[in-house]
Amino acid sequence: MEEEPLLTGSINRSSGDYGSQDSDQHQHEDSSSSRRLSYLVTDDSEELDPDSDIYIQQAVVFIEDAIQYRSINHRVDAGSLQLYRWYYSRICQWGLGFTIAVVLALAVIERPSSLTYTSDIRFKPTPWEPPCGLTEGIEIVCLCIFILDVTVKSYLIGWEEFRLNKWLIGYVVVIAASGIDWMLSVSMVCNESLRVRRLIRPFFLLQNSSLMKKTLKCIKRTLPEIASVVLLLALHLCIFTMIGMLIFAKSDDPKKNGEWETYFKNLPKALSSLLVLLTTANNPDVMIPAYSLNRGYSIFFILFSVFGTYLLMNLMTAIIYNQFRGYLLMSVQTSIIRRRLGIRAAFEVLCCPGRGHTSTQSEGHVERVAVNMFLRVMSRVHMKSYCRQAIIKAAQQFPDGFINGEAFQRIFNELDKDFMKEHPPKPVYSSSVLQNIQYIYSRFYITVLGNVVALVNVICICTVLVLNSEKSTSERSDFYVEIINCVFILYYLIEMLLKIVAFGWRGYLSYRNNIFDGFLTLLLLALQIAILITYKIPFEEVDPVPHRVMALWEMVRLVNMLIVFRFLRIIPEIKLMAVVASTLVDLVKNLRAFAGILLVVYYVFAVLGIWLFQGAITPPPDMSLISNASTENNTGPYSMDCGTFEQLEYWPNNFDDFASSLVLLYNIMVVNNWHVFTDAYTRYTTEWSLVYFVAWWMTSSVMWVNLFVALILENFTYKWDRSNTMSVEDVERIAYQSTVQLMFREHVQEPTEEELIAQLHQHPHLHLSW
Repeated sequence: MEEEPLLTGSINRSSGDYGSQDSDQHQHEDSSSSRRLSYLVTDDSEELDPDSDIYIQQAVVFIEDAIQYRSINHRVDAGSLQLYRWYYSRICQWGLGFTIAVVLALAVIERPSSLTYTSDIRFKPTPWEPPCGLTEGIEIVCLCIFILDVTVKSYLIGWEEFRLNKWLIGYVVVIAASGIDWMLSVSMVCNESLRVRRLIRPFFLLQNSSLMKKTLKCIKRTLPEIASVVLLLALHLCIFTMIGMLIFAKSDDPKKNGEWETYFKNLPKALSSLLVLLTTANNPDVMIPAYSLNRGYSIFFILFSVFGTYLLMNLMTAIIYNQFRGYLLMSVQTSIIRRRLGIRAAFEVLCCPGRGHTSTQSEGHVERVAVNMFLRVMSRVHMKSYCRQAIIKAAQQFPDGFINGEAFQRIFNELDKDFMKEHPPKPVYSSSVLQNIQYIYSRFYITVLGNVVALVNVICICTVLVLNSEKSTSERSDFYVEIINCVFILYYLIEMLLKIVAFGWRGYLSYRNNIFDGFLTLLLLALQIAILITYKIPFEEVDPVPHRVMALWEMVRLVNMLIVFRFLRIIPEIKLMAVVASTLVDLVKNLRAFAGILLVVYYVFAVLGIWLFQGAITPPPDMSLISNASTENNTGPYSMDCGTFEQLEYWPNNFDDFASSLVLLYNIMVVNNWHVFTDAYTRYTTEWSLVYFVAWWMTSSVMWVNLFVALILENFTYKWDRSNTMSVEDVERIAYQSTVQLMFREHVQEPTEEELIAQLHQHPHLHLSW
């Protein structure tokens, strides 16, 4: 692939994010924003000119844009900057997010309502239906907020950029379509059979997140590579289907028609049977009728599974991982460029006349920013306090009081680091006894000893559980369990107190493991004291089930559960477990965009499922017949064959309301017994219903699960490679480099200064001249 400059027009004009560019027709509308670096200054004056505040406001906004990876191509006059900062304030963004959550949650209470205690169609009561106008009133308020949102966005980026921004145009179209559909609902007194706006509501969630839009763009670009494997899978499936229909053709001997009758009776049935076998959900059931006749028939099914399940499906995982990682890297590249561009823009606007700057006559433009002016800017920037302190501390290190462009960029590398809390110094004791305690309990082997003791405690609990597994509550004796628990809790208490002596209160609480241990130890101690006061343990004749608030067994069981939970303290002490645990924690932070798009897909398919299959599955009129497994139903769609929807009593899995639709879609995504649902809906509706379920399987199980695996692999590989040269104590210190941007930092090409300046020249409102 040919190398292209990092900063191209596509980064700004086709990014699809809010504020990506502005209109050329407004280039001269603000005199203050058009006087950028248009003078030469030869002294180091720090006298402020009358328009000084506008420069500071612009620098503040550009730095905030860099922190959030936002585009800087928006209006930069004083009024627009105030509106811009108000729009991106925490309260406005939280309010907009809450509005999106409310409009999405309306599907739960709208008709068909999900407000029932069960979704089982045999026992499901009549749900509460909101009166006409309740959800409609909430929705129109949300739509008004969305109209205000798109109006503000459009103003800030300008008309020309608005026309080029597909997401904002789509935003307007979705709002308009929702408004029209809302008016139809009100005019029909909420008796319409179809609400189209429910299907397009997830768009509000997508357009509000730039990370989701980038992820969606990455997925879109990955689809062509995935399509090649999907076509290969389809070819594999079709070839084996035709071969299977030839091998398992109908025989004159009815005893040999088991495979044909059950799985290969016609083309749709053969295709669906092998498709399910591709997911291993019906293995080995699908081959048992033929395998019982001749063991050679197993070769057909084994070859199908080996090539399809273990080769092609895993090949798809590899392709998705490789392609998606490449496109995600491109997205991260754009984010890094935006940060560098925002920081450079802040530097340039601070190099204005009368702002504490210097100039090089030969070059014709200013090169440095005064530290005191930079500190004024940083005092107004909304950012994490520890990042602000680190940046200010770095800026104060310049002895001449000025910062050049390269150093200005370097200072903001602190944005890439998370806060690593320093442990306070240990207390100093004059007593030799306390000094010895401090020396002993500051060592790592004390932690190892504590883990061994916790392991022994868990083993004791497991032994007691095994011995009492067959006994009822009244037959159990908790005497020995209580003695064991008292001994171990006493050790935990002593360990906690001695560690407090060794590290001091502040030092003890500066370690997360100590907070975890200390909290559970105090909780265990409180429960143990309550047991001793209430039941006078250790007296073996205590009634295990007295008439008190909480039985002795219940309290002992709670203590045992807390002790088992406390055993998790060993995770940070084992390097591999620490890496795995930190990977899981980081996935929660890095999967927000993935989870958001998955929510959108679930939402859309759930609404489609309600439209297509609501009320399709109904219980038989006589439940006594269907509950009798020996009864054969020769009429209607009901079937009591082993493994069918009715025999397994899957009645709660249906599309009769939004909540049950989500659960059903999750059950299909897991693919265990998903053929039971497809079989039921083909019997109760038509065989074309299989298209819906296959589309959902392809989207969720094949596409999304593989993307999830790809991100897990990338995250874990990154952490594992970095942890190979680290000790157990240092594993936590790689957590601050776990964001998506920093995972790919070593592969990202930094933009050059010439590229940044050239891009700043293209800003529609910030006119820089040298």
